[in-house]
Amino acid sequence: MHQMTEPITLFRESHPQPKLNATPWKRIDGTNPQTTTVATYQSPDGRKTAGMWTCTPGKWQIDYDRWEYCHFLEGYSIITPDGNKPIHVKEGDIFTIEPGTKGTWEVIETVRKYFIFVS
Repeated sequence: MHQMTEPITLFRESHPQPKLNATPWKRIDGTNPQTTTVATYQSPDGRKTAGMWTCTPGKWQIDYDRWEYCHFLEGYSIITPDGNKPIHVKEGDIFTIEPGTKGTWEVIETVRKYFIFVS
């Protein structure tokens, strides 16, 4: 049986449970960033997820297997894709990350961002 999806999902009507430290990336350089992930939407097939992510200062080794849209609401990070120059992202920035991106993500000031993952 095919499951239908609602044509519009209002996030304010969702009641997600925050997940602490659910980020799968490896912490590096002796840092210990703490995360809270609130997934306000997940498609029935699991290929799309949207929500909010908060992270305290620290550094991660990243290895993206999905496409991500990010909208920084607050904070400051430096993302350094392998073989590329560091990219500084801050409050108000909107950007995407392609699958296959590897490198590091350093949170300098606590980040709060909206995200959308698509696989």
